[in-house]
Amino acid sequence: MRKNKNILLFISISAHLLISSFAFAQDKDLIQFSGVVLERDSLVPVAFTRIMIKNSHRGTIADYNGYFSFVAQKKDTLVFSSTGYKKSIYAISDTLTGNKYSLIQVLSSDTTNLPVTVIYPWPSPDEFKKIFLSKNIPNDDLTRAKNNLAQEAMKERFQTMPMDGSMNYKNQMAQQSSRLYWAGQYPPNNLLNPIAWAQFIKAWRDGQFKAKPKTDSEQEDK
Repeated sequence: MRKNKNILLFISISAHLLISSFAFAQDKDLIQFSGVVLERDSLVPVAFTRIMIKNSHRGTIADYNGYFSFVAQKKDTLVFSSTGYKKSIYAISDTLTGNKYSLIQVLSSDTTNLPVTVIYPWPSPDEFKKIFLSKNIPNDDLTRAKNNLAQEAMKERFQTMPMDGSMNYKNQMAQQSSRLYWAGQYPPNNLLNPIAWAQFIKAWRDGQFKAKPKTDSEQEDK
């Protein structure tokens, strides 16, 4: 029985030494790999370049200045890729003596040819001729400027013009600020606001809720 315990103890110690030596060998192969990615022609940093170890899911992404740093192993093959640039491959040498290594990697621009797209404003030349001849085009610049600056036309364009990115951002921030301001309490109800009722009655008297007559272009589309 004691002999069996000695055998098990010997096997356990041998396995522990084997695992420790393997881990030590693995630690010796680990290096802190860092560097910067630049464009070949202008030497401008390539921001957010993807640096991946080939045939694995390990890697990192460079920052805005093209700098990167991560832990790799000797003999690893690194793949540098970024949108608009050709992929570049770098193999880490197994003859490195230290545990740190720096690299300046350059990427070449990649030209992508897109197919030619032709946009026609009208379905056919005959349709364009028909619409063009039906338009009442002014002859002088002053008349055209007056038509473009007409209050009704500008008001219609203002009401139908969608919000841009800046306006959407301001609207979102205003809604978020309002939610934070009234957090933990009930917001005011405009049903009991006399000023809101006065504005509603005034808008109703002015005919702002009436259906607008359709323009000639809308009738033609229909």
